[in-house]
Amino acid sequence: MELKGLPEKGLEGKRVLVRVDFNVPLRDGAVADDTRIFAHLDTIKCLRETGARITLVSHLGRPKGKVSPEFSLRPVAYRLAELTGWDVGFVEECAGPSVAEAVSTARPGLIMVLENIRFHAEEEKNDPVFAQLLAEPFEVFVMDAFSAAHRAHASTQAITAFLPSYAGNLLRREVETLGRVRDHPDRPFTLILGGAKVSDKIGVLDNLLDRVDSILIGGGMAFTFLKAQGLSVGRSLVEQERIDFAGELLAKASSRNLEILLPSDFVVADSPEALGPVGIVAADALPDHLMGLDIGPRSTDAFSRVIEKSATVLWNGPMGVFEKPLFAEGTRAIAHCLAEVTKSGCLTVVGGGDTAAAVNAMGFGKEVSHVSTGGGASLEFFEGLPLPGIQPFILE
Repeated sequence: MELKGLPEKGLEGKRVLVRVDFNVPLRDGAVADDTRIFAHLDTIKCLRETGARITLVSHLGRPKGKVSPEFSLRPVAYRLAELTGWDVGFVEECAGPSVAEAVSTARPGLIMVLENIRFHAEEEKNDPVFAQLLAEPFEVFVMDAFSAAHRAHASTQAITAFLPSYAGNLLRREVETLGRVRDHPDRPFTLILGGAKVSDKIGVLDNLLDRVDSILIGGGMAFTFLKAQGLSVGRSLVEQERIDFAGELLAKASSRNLEILLPSDFVVADSPEALGPVGIVAADALPDHLMGLDIGPRSTDAFSRVIEKSATVLWNGPMGVFEKPLFAEGTRAIAHCLAEVTKSGCLTVVGGGDTAAAVNAMGFGKEVSHVSTGGGASLEFFEGLPLPGIQPFILE
């Protein structure tokens, strides 16, 4: 899939509105994680080099269509300036006369950050009247927020009807890389799934089942599959309503000679808040009073052997409660394995959300081929669903 990218010429002096995703965590009124800011710098730098007059628009948090000071983008604008040394200004609105005046009077080289677009309920309603108001001060629109591309909102979709529109570098890179994995993977292709719920991954499993060679399942969702095999899983997380689906998927995979590998052992405790002691037990011997909170060492070894034979690996969902050091080793081991096979030419893609957060926090983000910025967006992309924020830019 190819998207219409930034033009090489013709943007000098143009008033360009860029949809970014600066939905970053804040702590004590300051940005606590710069990852999403850094992700957009390539696009912003390219626009600066063309001489475009740049304004950035984003959402932050869930203010539910009302002005909520705790979700202001002012700290993000300050952090952008601090990280880059660029001249960055902040506008206390995102649409209307105050924005038009700020755009028309902006000094050369100034990058402006607009206030949270979700302070207006019309944003999430994909309201065309609001989108036109948002577009009025500008001459060009650039969509660069892949992580918001699965939302049909005024600043991701409706606005493209009112301005010449292009896909930013981040959006193009995401679609190109994820599209290669989804549509034209080098084989063997291994899919690693984790996280809490089978429900979150049903669409991905349905869409990729005939395209992958191996599926490795960890995290909380593994227990639903083990339950479908008739095993006792103690107090571990199980989606009762998905047990039949899990059993059917295992049977379908078996009939197609597709390898689905489930954990053979787990790190267990009485709760995710446990400080110890922690034990390691076989998957078929989970005590009734304990719960599995991470895959065990035999499982990581088995998973790693499959990964080492792969040419393409897609990973979505951590292997355990990685936020707790006691239950992070399985996720860390898989991240390390992906980093190692990347060195030998394997295409390794981490599919956003919690998995991206884990890989980045553990220091492996730059050692794999690609870490997606999109959680829900990457899931929907691999489900094969059309993403509203991408559709206007697809080249035939």
